[in-house]
Amino acid sequence: MLELVLGFVQEPEAVDPTINFWNRLVRGEDPGALFRALLLVFVGVPALLGFSRWFRGWVGKKYTPQQGMVAAKAVFYTGILLILISVLHQLEFSLAPLLGAAGIVGIAVGFASQTSVSNVISGFFLIGERPFEVDDVVQVGDTVGRVLSIDTLSVKLRTFDNRFVRIPNETIVKSQVTTITRFPIRRLDLNVGVAYKEDVARVRELLLEVVERNPRALMEPAAAVFFDGYGDSALELRLAVWATRENFITLKNSLLEQIKNRFDQEGVEIPFPHRTLYAGVVTDPFPVRVVAEPPAPDSHEGSDPSLEPDEPATREGADPEPPGPPLSEPMPDDDPTGP
Repeated sequence: MLELVLGFVQEPEAVDPTINFWNRLVRGEDPGALFRALLLVFVGVPALLGFSRWFRGWVGKKYTPQQGMVAAKAVFYTGILLILISVLHQLEFSLAPLLGAAGIVGIAVGFASQTSVSNVISGFFLIGERPFEVDDVVQVGDTVGRVLSIDTLSVKLRTFDNRFVRIPNETIVKSQVTTITRFPIRRLDLNVGVAYKEDVARVRELLLEVVERNPRALMEPAAAVFFDGYGDSALELRLAVWATRENFITLKNSLLEQIKNRFDQEGVEIPFPHRTLYAGVVTDPFPVRVVAEPPAPDSHEGSDPSLEPDEPATREGADPEPPGPPLSEPMPDDDPTGP
């Protein structure tokens, strides 16, 4: 028994093959193993990156950009795993202890990163369900942007004011997502208000004429004008026009400008908000009259010196008003002594 223990002490490489490899490497007995491992790392990884990029473009052209991105990531991660296993094999590392340690670490990491695991599972649902794809314009809450990538943890968006937004996959799965560019055509709704004195039928004809002269508006489906109701200051109309998703913004800007110019030419009034004060159903509206204030007379110029300061001036031919009681004497109803 003592000889066996001494044998292990004298030859530790007999117990652990990894120690045997490093001893041979230090002694220079097996330099080819290290060279093969380095060759796998410095040649295999760049070659794997180039192949994954080519595979992404090929799948993206044949199917969709989203599927190309997912396929490229699957190829890259699989290749990295194979290179790692090959390097460890060349270095004569045993994978059994590593797999056991990885299982224990995986359980601990799983409990500590429940949010990340939830995002990963939600990412698989997004990839499988495909509510949107790369280059689609989507709206998540108040954020509107173009999809840059759909990853395992989050979705990256670029807004129209060139901001980068990262949204976790779990948030997208739990929220309402609107894919704006899912279909090739969209309907544009423009709210137009005209004065109450205008003829609705005439205004409808003018709006449809403006649409017919716009080359970006689709003739099929045909445009329509809806009378939505009576507003506070205007008759509320809604113009519904169809356009391709590429010309949607351009059509909106051009129609707003053309409608304003056409209404100005035809004398159609676009009113601003009005407010009217009204006392009720029985009484009449409050009378409002604007009276110019006369200029104040000068006390030193144009005054009649014959008039006393306290004597009011009377018009010619008018009866003078009877003078009131003296200010020093009380009125009959103002007797300070009481009844």
